[in-house]
Amino acid sequence: MKTIKIGDVTVPNVGMGTWYLGEGNAAQSKRETEALKYGLDHGLTVIDTAEMYGNGAAESLIGNFLGDYHRSNIYLISKFYPSHADKKQMRTALTNSLSRLKTDYLDLYLLHWRGATPLAETLEGLQELKKEGLIRQYGVSNFDVDDMDQLTLEPGGDHVVANEVLYNLQSRGIEYDLLPRQKQAGITTIGYSPYGSGSGKSIKLTPELVELAKTKGISTHQLMLAWVLRNDDVLSIPRTGEASHTAENIKAAEVTFTSDELALFDQAFPAPRHHIPLEMI
Repeated sequence: MKTIKIGDVTVPNVGMGTWYLGEGNAAQSKRETEALKYGLDHGLTVIDTAEMYGNGAAESLIGNFLGDYHRSNIYLISKFYPSHADKKQMRTALTNSLSRLKTDYLDLYLLHWRGATPLAETLEGLQELKKEGLIRQYGVSNFDVDDMDQLTLEPGGDHVVANEVLYNLQSRGIEYDLLPRQKQAGITTIGYSPYGSGSGKSIKLTPELVELAKTKGISTHQLMLAWVLRNDDVLSIPRTGEASHTAENIKAAEVTFTSDELALFDQAFPAPRHHIPLEMI
């Protein structure tokens, strides 16, 4: 399985997202649990969640089975609200997340999006939590180029290891400036919604791309995920609610494209030629 680094930690370049998980009935939660456990059992060590997801329901779902695994074999990410970005509320938010997850630390803690709290205070709080061993690494989510520039100038900003942003075929804006700048700075780009899910609009592929998927013997979802992973510079975290979908995601990570095939994607969804404000869903 292909890998990517987050700080000094090496992880697979496909993780498992949990947006909307844990919010259904018992039967649905069982399927979602099986999907996540299938991933863990087959080498997908990254689980991404947030206190926002179902007001903690996704974290609670994970916490119900996390004890079945050796904690050091899982890279667990969670995120906190901008309204919890001051030192006091951040600590409370983390305590609540750890309680729901039934663990004593997070591998990565992210500010979900930028709010009114000064970045300097948020970074100070994150550094304190890291020193205490409650989190191993920290970063941000939904930060555009200007936000990242300001962040890295603050004390502790040089220890930010990741930025989680929207990235898929029809949301390619980060390719122009954000993605290459983060790569140069050693900041990992985590891409969410590789299928456009959660945006209220699905990605409609051209007949040529649908035919390409058929030719390669993969689904259109696998095709879209493989495209996101094509340059080995993004950790993608598709939502995982069915074990069969998790298995498909694992296989998609091994799909490669020729230059002619990549040209089909660019014809249908052109690469950005200028800065595009960061999209967020």
